[in-house]
Amino acid sequence: MIDLILLGCGGNVPMPNRFLSSLFINYKGRKILIDCGEGTQVAMKKNNCGFKGIDLILITHLHGDHIIGLIGLLQTIGNSGKTDDLTIVGPTGIIEAMNAIKVLIEYLPYRVYVIENPREKFSLEKDIISDIEISTIDLDHSTECIGYSLYFKRRAKFDREKALDNEVPQKLWKKLQENDTVVYGDKTYHSDMVLGDERRGIKLSFITDTRPIFEIPKFIYESDLFVCEGMYGDDLDISKAVKNKHMTFREAANLANNGKVDKLLLTHFSPSLEEPKEFAQNATKFFKNTIIGEDGLSLNLSYKD
Repeated sequence: MIDLILLGCGGNVPMPNRFLSSLFINYKGRKILIDCGEGTQVAMKKNNCGFKGIDLILITHLHGDHIIGLIGLLQTIGNSGKTDDLTIVGPTGIIEAMNAIKVLIEYLPYRVYVIENPREKFSLEKDIISDIEISTIDLDHSTECIGYSLYFKRRAKFDREKALDNEVPQKLWKKLQENDTVVYGDKTYHSDMVLGDERRGIKLSFITDTRPIFEIPKFIYESDLFVCEGMYGDDLDISKAVKNKHMTFREAANLANNGKVDKLLLTHFSPSLEEPKEFAQNATKFFKNTIIGEDGLSLNLSYKD
């Protein structure tokens, strides 16, 4: 099961009831952030997220409402007792941005690794986090911006008959469901000797800030959850969306429909959009299973079988 908390659903500037962009992911006790806008630390405190277990921070772009919270957060993570590595991923320019941040932070008790604008699917070689396959897409915003898709892989189901046919000792069955190989006596056993067909994992896609480009539906295809910006709720604001390179609720819903996703979570609302839920029908008319985000909203994603 994957636990999610929308820490901040605002765009541009924070409001009294709305922090800036950030999504918290808890996967088997390890923690991931997507974006780190102003207010992220406070929101994490309010929602009892904890700081020590953060292994990965994914930044979409370098506008302040998506990255300015990093400075304080990195220090707080250090004060939490974390000593193992932290990885930060971002678009072109993230290395320069991190070098600037380090000028303001004298010391951290953990190493920070920075990955700039990855082009291929990748996973981190770190225990549980290695189960997550990450993909990126270039978006259409006023600065370098990337979207993310996280695929949480699932191990194949145990096949008792296969284990028996391969003469795998019963005491190794559980170990081989958790490890690729096990050496027992003078023989090496492999997990494919006890596992059946591959099972579908969970796909989470996160897209902000951008115009609705042609490549997005394929990128988000069949996501269990599609988190997408909804800067403007009113269809009459389309000219603003085009000018500022953002989206309306309707446009995000069309992407969700074309991408055949399961759920759409709208976020990154304009400060002028005081009550996003008043415009919910502009999304639900085109994609029924739409959730209007709000700070502190929690969701759970589970395997389908």
